[in-house]
Amino acid sequence: MAASSTATIGSYELTSRAVNEPPAAAAREGSGIFDETRRLGSRYGEDYSEGGVESVAAQNASAEVAESWKYPRQNVFRTGAAFWSLLTSGANDAAYGLEEYYNLSYIIVSLVFLSPFVGYILAAVLNNTLHRRIGQRGIGITCGICHILAYIIIAVHPPYPVLVLAYCLAGFGNGISDAAWNAWIGNLDKANETLGFLHAFYGVGGVISPLIATNMIAKANLPWYTFYYVMIGLATIEFVTCTWAFWPNGPEVYRQTMDASNEDNQGMKEALFKLPFARVTWLCAAFLLCYVGVEVSVGGWIVQFMIRVRKAENYPAGMTSMGFWLGLAVGRAILGFVTPLLGVKVAVSLYLPAAMALQLIFWLVPSFYVSAVTVALQGFFLGPLFPAVVVATTKMLPKHLHVSTIGFAAAFGGSGAAILPFAVGAIAQAKGVKTLQPIILAFLTALLGLWLCLPRIGKKRD
Repeated sequence: MAASSTATIGSYELTSRAVNEPPAAAAREGSGIFDETRRLGSRYGEDYSEGGVESVAAQNASAEVAESWKYPRQNVFRTGAAFWSLLTSGANDAAYGLEEYYNLSYIIVSLVFLSPFVGYILAAVLNNTLHRRIGQRGIGITCGICHILAYIIIAVHPPYPVLVLAYCLAGFGNGISDAAWNAWIGNLDKANETLGFLHAFYGVGGVISPLIATNMIAKANLPWYTFYYVMIGLATIEFVTCTWAFWPNGPEVYRQTMDASNEDNQGMKEALFKLPFARVTWLCAAFLLCYVGVEVSVGGWIVQFMIRVRKAENYPAGMTSMGFWLGLAVGRAILGFVTPLLGVKVAVSLYLPAAMALQLIFWLVPSFYVSAVTVALQGFFLGPLFPAVVVATTKMLPKHLHVSTIGFAAAFGGSGAAILPFAVGAIAQAKGVKTLQPIILAFLTALLGLWLCLPRIGKKRD
């Protein structure tokens, strides 16, 4: 552990290249996030400065050219299906309106945020096994069915305990889809940009959710659960598109890309408990847990904050939530192209302080309009963080650990969507929803600290 904290992490080629490609050419055309020759993909302490490119080429000998979002052609449809899947998850996370209907306290309503934690943790544990047993085809089928069943249950507005269980099921669907599509796209050419758009669609889901729900509840005076009829439609499209697009990708395809000696769940054990891989896995998981928690806490509680603290009407308060999710979507799309130019380490080290400064303004200036603008800008700078972590992880670890590590980190991190909003609700119950800003600021500070603890990344050469 001590040695890896000072060593520059070397380049680990993600995309598949021909075996006969000259080492010098491969080095020139590498991913560029790391420009040194030591990598976490080797055994700890081994240096592949002389044979790193050849070993990577041999590992990827089955492919002649790098896969991208548009090559082979079927990847266009797979990428579109993954985008729609994340849009559905984002719309789910941004939904609100339960407090008044069930006449419950903050802390009881927060159980809805906490309940997906069970599903996310289950997804984190089973992700590698599911890939080996059912492949991406099975992941697409399973996540769609989980979402459809959960939204049908919610739409019939059952007793509150049943509602909580339905959100557990939705959390499992979110966890396996989030992990699978992040790991798959993270291995494509131009992963930073494509992941930026993938998570932009999550933000788009967060935009349309409060927009539609606010108009249904505040303008049309419909009950909150009618919004989930829309969610059933989104989940049905997700089921159809993911099943069709990933149908050729059964379990045998996944197993063929992994090492023959990598037994079931061996990748997970290696990622979680073997140094130096475990360091990257747990730091990234902790980062994503805090990050997703901040994202969903702001998106989920900002409406109540604006109503209770800034004294806004229901409709403008709902539009503030939409502004935050729109900022996330735009930031992921735009800054996804800026991040490769700056380098992942530098870019995230700039985005986080910017978000912290905006959070301070949001806290200290008691104006509705200032709050609305700063929340949207905060979303803009927070947006690219998740894709940046996924790309950095794939560059630091060998390919056979990508699904295990990214799957665990994304699913474990997704549990932050349950833990932190629940904690905010519990504190709001005792101290008031005005405590939202210092809590968010504290977690943004923790994010910066976790990011700086990751192994040092070499100069970017994209």
